[in-house]
Amino acid sequence: MTANNSETLELDVNLVNAQSDEQLMLAYQSGDIKAFEALYTKHKGPLYRYFVRQLYDNVLAEDLYQEVWGKVIKAAANYQVSAKFTTWLYKIAHNLIIDHVRAVKPLDDTQELAEDQTMDSFNAASNVEPDIQLQQQQQARLLQACIDLLPAVQKEAFLLNVELGLTASVISDIAQVTVEATKSRIRYAYQSIKSCVTQKLQAV
Repeated sequence: MTANNSETLELDVNLVNAQSDEQLMLAYQSGDIKAFEALYTKHKGPLYRYFVRQLYDNVLAEDLYQEVWGKVIKAAANYQVSAKFTTWLYKIAHNLIIDHVRAVKPLDDTQELAEDQTMDSFNAASNVEPDIQLQQQQQARLLQACIDLLPAVQKEAFLLNVELGLTASVISDIAQVTVEATKSRIRYAYQSIKSCVTQKLQAV
């Protein structure tokens, strides 16, 4: 590759990285394959983990993961910026999970909370300073075990909030429920995890 070609490639990468997800999707709509590659690279890890942690089935997770991107490609021609790309992408993923899981087992109902449970209070309670790497690993496994016990709708809200940093408003759009119901799911998930962690630590 010549110096000029190398500089051109680097410029293309920088231009792609400087664009928002929505701009990249519109660019792909106009035929820019690199724009799609940039979107895929950015979102492939979190999206795949979302499926794996929701379904506990790597084969099914891979199938639905690929199906999401297939739907993105098919919908590109009619794509409009009516919401953030992330919201649109995870709404597709959410609906695919609903379609597959409901055939086997209905999603769990969510219990509403009257009291306010903030995320900061959960983080403060769960942030125990580890002395060694083993303790960190044990703590991570303990937390994951408690997350796995959550009802499906609460776990989804929790993972979207914690792992992707999505707000309750965005999550409610993805799950197609009210913002208050979403906030309740998140609060209840945090409270349940705190209680679970405490019980498991006391049992050790």
